[in-house]
Amino acid sequence: MYKLIRQIFRTGIRHPPRRVLAETPAQGPTLAAALGRSLAVRHVDAGSCNGCELEIQALGNALYNLAALGVRLVASPRHADILLVTGPVSRAMADPLRAAYAAMPAPKRVLALGDCARGCGIYTANYATVGAVGDVIPVDGVIAGCPPSPEAIRAAFIALLGL
Repeated sequence: MYKLIRQIFRTGIRHPPRRVLAETPAQGPTLAAALGRSLAVRHVDAGSCNGCELEIQALGNALYNLAALGVRLVASPRHADILLVTGPVSRAMADPLRAAYAAMPAPKRVLALGDCARGCGIYTANYATVGAVGDVIPVDGVIAGCPPSPEAIRAAFIALLGL
């Protein structure tokens, strides 16, 4: 173990090159400026295959480091600024999703994560699903992909924060 630690001190920690996002003109106050604090996100799995959840979990590692941007996952929708919903809405999760949306403080923002949340994906003609997230609650933004990459999710949060 000491050999590994010495090697880390000798070589240092190598990071991938940072990509500079294209700057967009500001259209009023950003979400970070409006909140004046970090962004609290509540994740709701409405019936997904857990592919998107694995990518959300990857956002917490040292490479993507979503916490450094000021984005944190919270356990209650009462503390959330954004509701992040994955998967097509199953019949069993339609009412809990509506309840989570109702419990959020105003202004309520909803992001649909993945192709299944956007338009049901391969679960379109299924008796067990109610439909896409937009059919149950109003959606403010969509992150496309099956599953979307952690870079795409991180870029969406950066755009929300106006960084």
